[in-house]
Amino acid sequence: MDTSDHGAQWRQRFFTSTRGRIVMLLRESARTVNELAERLELTDNAVRTHLASLERDGLIERAGQRRGGGKPSITYAITPDAEQLFPKAYSLVLTSLLATLDERLDDETRDALLAEAGRRLGPPTPVEGNLEERAAQAAEVLTGIGGLAAVERRDGRLFIQGRSCPLLDTAAQRPDICRLAAALVESLVGVPVTIRCAYGTRPRCCFELGSAA
Repeated sequence: MDTSDHGAQWRQRFFTSTRGRIVMLLRESARTVNELAERLELTDNAVRTHLASLERDGLIERAGQRRGGGKPSITYAITPDAEQLFPKAYSLVLTSLLATLDERLDDETRDALLAEAGRRLGPPTPVEGNLEERAAQAAEVLTGIGGLAAVERRDGRLFIQGRSCPLLDTAAQRPDICRLAAALVESLVGVPVTIRCAYGTRPRCCFELGSAA
């Protein structure tokens, strides 16, 4: 099964659950326990139990208080982490952009633009340290954008190995997008980078770094 299909099925199951319905209601607007209970036809205590679980998981947070005729009621809203649960058009837009570049540009010019975009993703200040230290910082940058990467030394060679791919859905269809990530890594480590990524249904980043001496 494609990982994107698996993710879609998980989201569908989540959003049909009570917890998921609460998240969707709070995405519309901040609400109190009583307001959620009325919409979901649950008791206040049942709603509080779900809210405690969602708050513990970092999907909702207390947004403020709403004053009525009596004691002020706490309102809840979703967090940025919860927003990431909802489908995004990033992959669709990026794949469409690549197709447009294919139609308008030759391969060399397209690849140069991808590399420039990758370099722009890096930090504004130069990365310092020896090669392994720079590689470790590059792995942190990849992890920060969703790549979950670590530095590995194999057979005397140095690699940045990803456990996932920050451009997962796009890379499965367009492996050439890896040139963007490779340019980012190259700009950080300061040595030539060779793409060794794994493709298929679960793409994983892997970049070999110049000389490991």
